[in-house]
Amino acid sequence: MAFQDFDRVAERPRAERQRQLRKRITIGAVLAVTVVVLIAAGVFEVVSHSRHGSNKLAQPRRAVNELSFISDTVIKSICRSAGYKEMCVNTLTRAARAQPGLSQPKDLLKMAITATGDEFEKAMNNIIAFKFNTPAEKSAFEDCKELMQDAKEELALSASQLAYHGLEKLSRIPDDLNNCLSAVMSYQQTCIDGFPEGKLKDDTEKALQPCKELASNSLAMVSEVSSLLSRILVPGFSRHLLANESNSPILEKDGLPTWMSHDHRSMFKAQDDNPQPNVTVAKHGTGDYETITEALANMPKLFEGRYVIYVKEGIYEENVTITKKMQNVTMYGDGSQKSIITGSRNFVDGVRTFQTATFAALGDNFLAKSMGFRNTAGPEKHQAVACRVQADRSAFLNCRFEGYQDTLYVQTHRQFYRGCVIAGTIDFIFGDAAVVIQNCIILVRQPMENQQNIVTAQGRIDKRETTGIVLQSCRILADKTLESVQSKMIRSYLGRPWKEYSRTIVMESTIADIIHPDGWMPWDGDFALKTLYYAEFNNTGAGANVDARVKWHGYSVMNKEEATEYTVGPFLQGESWIPALGVPVHYGLYY
Repeated sequence: MAFQDFDRVAERPRAERQRQLRKRITIGAVLAVTVVVLIAAGVFEVVSHSRHGSNKLAQPRRAVNELSFISDTVIKSICRSAGYKEMCVNTLTRAARAQPGLSQPKDLLKMAITATGDEFEKAMNNIIAFKFNTPAEKSAFEDCKELMQDAKEELALSASQLAYHGLEKLSRIPDDLNNCLSAVMSYQQTCIDGFPEGKLKDDTEKALQPCKELASNSLAMVSEVSSLLSRILVPGFSRHLLANESNSPILEKDGLPTWMSHDHRSMFKAQDDNPQPNVTVAKHGTGDYETITEALANMPKLFEGRYVIYVKEGIYEENVTITKKMQNVTMYGDGSQKSIITGSRNFVDGVRTFQTATFAALGDNFLAKSMGFRNTAGPEKHQAVACRVQADRSAFLNCRFEGYQDTLYVQTHRQFYRGCVIAGTIDFIFGDAAVVIQNCIILVRQPMENQQNIVTAQGRIDKRETTGIVLQSCRILADKTLESVQSKMIRSYLGRPWKEYSRTIVMESTIADIIHPDGWMPWDGDFALKTLYYAEFNNTGAGANVDARVKWHGYSVMNKEEATEYTVGPFLQGESWIPALGVPVHYGLYY
């Protein structure tokens, strides 16, 4: 009986391989038919055109023209929705002529992404030649070099994904491509924003303009190639991965994915709900290290699985960075008001906003639990970041972020926050990530005199970026400092548009009466009011009434179908990575 059971189990992989083989054959057949149709259409068009024109061309020349027409037709189709069509067509045409053997739509997309990387190299060479006369300009240039390197690495990763995956697997990566390309656009804008106003900043923006256009075109092409493959019925090719779809991870009864290793499964099922640490940090010498920075400096360069750091109760006065090479790190403490990382870097004292963060998470798959992050510079020091997050597929559980202006910098990529407290005054949740903040408390603090509070400032610079700030099932409240002075009528708003295509959604949340009836405030005049996307859905509380909200073209009250698009499932593709972190999550709408 045991052997019979084993045979049945062994048969499953063989059956799966046969099913995958049949799937590939089907896809190949469909693509072959599609290519034949395209070629036939192109030849028919060329022949029809020749009948009505001159017939003096030699036969070889006609064949070349027919093939050229077909290539141009495909290129124009893929560039159809590009914001910079002429650049798109010219880029792909040059690349196609240089590599005439390429035939698949993904090849054209790879060429576009590669061209974007090449343009970043040219732009950086131009910027290096600029004169940097002041310490602020020199510091901004150093930031720019780091950001441009990040952009080039993202583009190289995107190109390698396209080179590695066949068409039958390409359906799995449009979200990753959109994620990477959106981050690339954010990096270049952050580079520009770091320079003081003036000629140098204008010259930098001009040097990076071709990069912006190529990255924007690449985002548009991802959409077109996705649409093309959907039309020819490539199975599973969809941007929105909902919980009940077949390509979502299969979860067992314990809520963890079937592909998770035994060690990881045991770690997340521990009785104390915290994994066994690799190292312990204790301020008073009862751990392996006394500072978090020291613990990270001694982290193994090559480590399989998650590297777990336990931070015992204490206030750690240090600026901490989880570097890009430090991936799959878990950091947990004894509580968000017990294990606290604190600093006071700020803009007024000469530090660029990008570098003011007390804590920075850059390495992918980062998880923080029960930790506090503070910037104590105070409101008079203006921009002073408590936490900056660049890490893709990062999550924060039961954490606390305290600052005033620019408390939480959700810089890039996909991020998830659950059960956290975020406190601040001006633009205190800002950045250009795709982020869902769920079941959190948003505390609006007392600003300086003559200041107004703004909860969010989202930084999307292109309408094709798949980024935005989503507050779901949160409570937006006044903290004690603001409650005591509410009689002074300090105005507070849900958000304002930091960049042209700013996107913020507040849904299923409780909004206290501290929020002004307008709900949202402009950045400067009518800047971005027609291009932003601000929306609310099913909110409650004294500040949730939408009758007196702004009448901007870009503002709306969403319906249920629209709101679903911004839940953790489709917006972050959360089923594909959050279960592995062991974080509680609600994927769809609550009601």
